[in-house]
Amino acid sequence: MVPIRDENPTRITPYVTYGLIIVNVLAFMYELSLSPAELEQFLRVWAVVPRELTASWSGAVSPHPVPEWATLFTSQFLHGGFLHIAGNMLFLWIFGNNVEESLGHIKYLIFYLACGALAALTQWFFSAYSPIPSLGASGAIAGVMGAYILKYPNAKVLTLVPLGIVLVPFRIPAIFFLGFWFVQQALYGLVSLNAPTNIGMQSGGIAYWAHAGGFVFGAILGPLLGLFADRRTNYNSF
Repeated sequence: MVPIRDENPTRITPYVTYGLIIVNVLAFMYELSLSPAELEQFLRVWAVVPRELTASWSGAVSPHPVPEWATLFTSQFLHGGFLHIAGNMLFLWIFGNNVEESLGHIKYLIFYLACGALAALTQWFFSAYSPIPSLGASGAIAGVMGAYILKYPNAKVLTLVPLGIVLVPFRIPAIFFLGFWFVQQALYGLVSLNAPTNIGMQSGGIAYWAHAGGFVFGAILGPLLGLFADRRTNYNSF
């Protein structure tokens, strides 16, 4: 299923959501400018490498100029291909603005980065010794979706649904669209427990546990940061 837009207008300009999209696109453009060897080295420095993060918890000194814990945040702005970044930015564009309005700009940015880091740690928990770099904004965006489903369960999401070889548009309540997405990620994560958990740069690798973990943490952190606060008379507040 491919979401096109949600029927959930906002009263603010979602500056943070726009800024996150711009930074992600600029980072991806920089990746495209690198040679294959340079790109591999770049991602090993700035993406999460579970094996190196595990070693850092034991006091090992990182060979890179960036502390391993910092990659929990820098990895959120890296992507492995056009479809990877296009899908992530589409979901962020659709669902981010409403959550930003509910939390306020600064809290939303803190929320987004925290969800991304916690999602990466969830994936790390299940692949602590993997040498495969892990990267992408999907864990943070899953957190946005976890908050969205709580705040706007009945908002309609215009979605293209494949019926045979034809994509048919349907207006699906967010609770069903996002709920189905979460269950799918959790089930794929459970299946991956019986197989090597390779994520990030390996072809076809998807961080299912990061998606599920980000969603859950988003549903937890959103209310703690004021997701349900009444902003009807102060909706531009930070």
